[in-house]
Amino acid sequence: MKTTLTLTLAFLLVATAPAADPVQSAHRIEKQISLSLDYLLYLPPAYTKDITRKWPLLLFLHGAGERGTDLERVKIHGPPKLVETGKDFPFIIVSPQCPEDQWWDLTALTHLLDEIQSEHRVDPDRIYLTGLSMGGFGTWNLASLLPEKFAAIAPVCGGGFPIRTKNLRHLPVWAFHGARDKAVPLSESVRMVDALRKRGNRKVVFSVYADAGHDSWTATYDNPRFYEWLLSHTRRPPSKSKN
Repeated sequence: MKTTLTLTLAFLLVATAPAADPVQSAHRIEKQISLSLDYLLYLPPAYTKDITRKWPLLLFLHGAGERGTDLERVKIHGPPKLVETGKDFPFIIVSPQCPEDQWWDLTALTHLLDEIQSEHRVDPDRIYLTGLSMGGFGTWNLASLLPEKFAAIAPVCGGGFPIRTKNLRHLPVWAFHGARDKAVPLSESVRMVDALRKRGNRKVVFSVYADAGHDSWTATYDNPRFYEWLLSHTRRPPSKSKN
């Protein structure tokens, strides 16, 4: 199912009358920003049979090669590919498409999640996040921004900013990477996993495919244990430690 999320955001800075001989004076800018994001939506076959049931939600972020305006490209890899071949999942699956020549916009993804939760029967304690390559980077970054939103995350051949792992100390993480990856070096995942472990996260699993190059996603998303692992986790409140 193809859907487009469109939002208009307004930003205001309140102005005040300048003081006599001011060092700084206050001003106002008003600007509206239009946000549009196409995405694929998968609902489990049993979704319409029990209107009281809430469902887990899986947000999937594709890689750089699937950017653009053709949603068919989003079906090349990962869960959308498996759905297209007839596989059923016990998740609502949301697979947005990043516009051409852009990177994942965390504001757009945040509003997309809010939209899906308001329009569909989502279990707020079972929201999961995964992505590959550019989407792996997006997974680390979005989880760092919204650590309280997700029950578990699974970045595949991605990377991020180790300093931001302070927000992820409570979160179950299963990271994947190919040892022979020349597009995104294995060291990118190693840095993130090491940073998490140093911060005391004992819920980190790290799988390295010894013979894999950049494609570490096919084996990951084809593995039934991967989805079982996701569903084994429910949301927990983040740590309040200031360290």
